[in-house]
Amino acid sequence: MTDTPPPRRIVVLISGSGTNLQALIDAQDTPALPNAHIVLVLSNRKAAYGLTRAASARPPIPTAYLALAPYLKAHANATRADYDAAVAALVVGAQPDLVVLAGWMHVLSERFLDAVSPIAVINLHPALPGAFDGAHAIERTYAAFQRGEVRGGGAMVHRVVREVDRGEPLVVREVEIREGEAMEAFEERLHRTEWEIIVEGARKALDEVRPA
Repeated sequence: MTDTPPPRRIVVLISGSGTNLQALIDAQDTPALPNAHIVLVLSNRKAAYGLTRAASARPPIPTAYLALAPYLKAHANATRADYDAAVAALVVGAQPDLVVLAGWMHVLSERFLDAVSPIAVINLHPALPGAFDGAHAIERTYAAFQRGEVRGGGAMVHRVVREVDRGEPLVVREVEIREGEAMEAFEERLHRTEWEIIVEGARKALDEVRPA
């Protein structure tokens, strides 16, 4: 009898409600994300509902919380890069095969990337490659559509590199903006696309480092 390989390990970083995290929770150890378990959910916001989602999963997923301002207050002379190193230490301690930034609202510095290397790190971003890097991408996409500058929007899962939202795309999905559509309606449809591609991107990245 062939021994079953140990589950592939995922760490997820969040800042908010965790709907993208929920998509990963629901997909773990299914045909969409086979032989994969989330081993840690880390938030930089104490009240992030994603922590509750993780704790309510079956079995419960371990969680951690580390925010920038309290960290700097507790560590005299510490810098933002020191905080990133502390985040990296928590991540590396969970021994993941993959790190997924799922709504993590903090730009990670080289200190983080150097500390977690060679672990793969991917990010979900609600815009097409090279279109609207950084924060508020959905609002900026919608505004550009209203000005006639773009025909629609989209979302992607990409590798995390030093340049914000400039890593190699793993999964890209276009999402149309309908004439007369409110931004909230576009945003809702885009989020549904995100729930699909974050799972697809996680599987693709995992299959590269540890095939199921």
